[in-house]
Amino acid sequence: MYEVALMNNVNKLDTYNPAAPDELVASYVVTEESELDVIIQSAQSAQSEWSEIPQPRRGAIIGEFLDALEGAKDQIASVMTMETGKVLAESHGEVAKALGEGRAMIARASSPSGEVLPSQVPGTLTYTIRRPRGVVVGINPWNFPFSTPMRKAIPALLYGNAIILKPASLAPGALVKFQEIADAFFPKGLVRTVVGNGALASTLVGHDGVAAVSFTGSTSVGKKVAQMAVSHLAEVSLELGGKNPVIVHDSHDLALVAEQVATAAFAVSGQRCTAISRVLVHESLVESMVELLASQAVQKRPEPDNKDGGGIGPLISKAQLDSVATFVERAQGEGAKVVAGGEHVASKGGGFYYAPTVLGGVTREMEVAREEVFGPVIAVISYSNIEEGLEVANDVAYGLSACLYSENCAAVDEFLSRCDAGMLHVNCGSFPENHLPFVGVKDSALGVGGSNGQSVIHFYTTEHSIYQRAKV
Repeated sequence: MYEVALMNNVNKLDTYNPAAPDELVASYVVTEESELDVIIQSAQSAQSEWSEIPQPRRGAIIGEFLDALEGAKDQIASVMTMETGKVLAESHGEVAKALGEGRAMIARASSPSGEVLPSQVPGTLTYTIRRPRGVVVGINPWNFPFSTPMRKAIPALLYGNAIILKPASLAPGALVKFQEIADAFFPKGLVRTVVGNGALASTLVGHDGVAAVSFTGSTSVGKKVAQMAVSHLAEVSLELGGKNPVIVHDSHDLALVAEQVATAAFAVSGQRCTAISRVLVHESLVESMVELLASQAVQKRPEPDNKDGGGIGPLISKAQLDSVATFVERAQGEGAKVVAGGEHVASKGGGFYYAPTVLGGVTREMEVAREEVFGPVIAVISYSNIEEGLEVANDVAYGLSACLYSENCAAVDEFLSRCDAGMLHVNCGSFPENHLPFVGVKDSALGVGGSNGQSVIHFYTTEHSIYQRAKV
């Protein structure tokens, strides 16, 4: 069990290991809603002080903070694995990627941020500047409990804001460790982690002292967050769900394609908003592709009682395990065929393991082809030409990430111009790079800026037009 300092007579939140659900990981002090006024006032005061520090100096301080986080990477990865069930290599990978994104953001924040424009009036200088918004709130998910809050905190701080972060109640440990380290680098109150349930998040989002809200999670909850934030005219950025397709149109190495698709589908046990969940295959390749994907699924099957590990980790909770199993059962009821997986994997610890699953015979109308499963399940759908493939790819509410495997220039052009997704990948899996915007369209996102890249400045700052003359 991880030791967390606790006071007597306070509400506590306990976390448990998804690989062994009876194993207590940690207990955390819950932030009470009555504390939020003081927390936000403290953040406002600290933000006023922080914003006066020149941006290059802020970047240097944040760089030192990232170095300190890197020094604690083993502790962060360990508690992340214990609370989320990720295999340790995935947790280490998340920490490394978050630090890489943070350092890329420091470099990006030093770029020019305004415009100088010609005035219509002689002797007048006209230009634009940007100012920090103030207090930013970040509501975070359990599937990436370190990298997602880092994507919110680092740009917020770089551009002179205060940041209040709420972790998911299933996995607060990585963010609690983040906070312990942050306390040594920033003014008191500038960076704050609050632990609690959805009611705490609602009160925080609806507080009129909050200038901007960044939310990552489900589309249904995101819509409610937006309504609460907009009620007091806070800026909103939502990163939501996905039903991400890969179109396998042609390839000289179908085995390599299957390997990349399976990795993109089954990493983090399919609990990624950018996970591949629909595999659209040209009718001439579908039989071979299904066989190759089934082989990949078998290779990635969990081995929970193998002392050397292996395969994917468990799902986050019993509720998530039941949800995934129910999706597969309903898909079979609609006519889909389980080609591989489709079952709970038993373990001595009673973990929430589910076998990587390949469903064949899926049609675009089926629930499993349209709704986010958030588990290690891929639905294989056949199509006859690139026009039909793109039509099927776009025939969902979401638009986060999409992939095309093809060496046909015309097919690539069609995909890049017509596919409804914020992130488009050609001949590679759905894994984002550190310095590019993480963006979606349709029901996958709302608001300006997204995460990472140059566009985040639009969310974390306000724009001001300046009209300046030397004299009257």
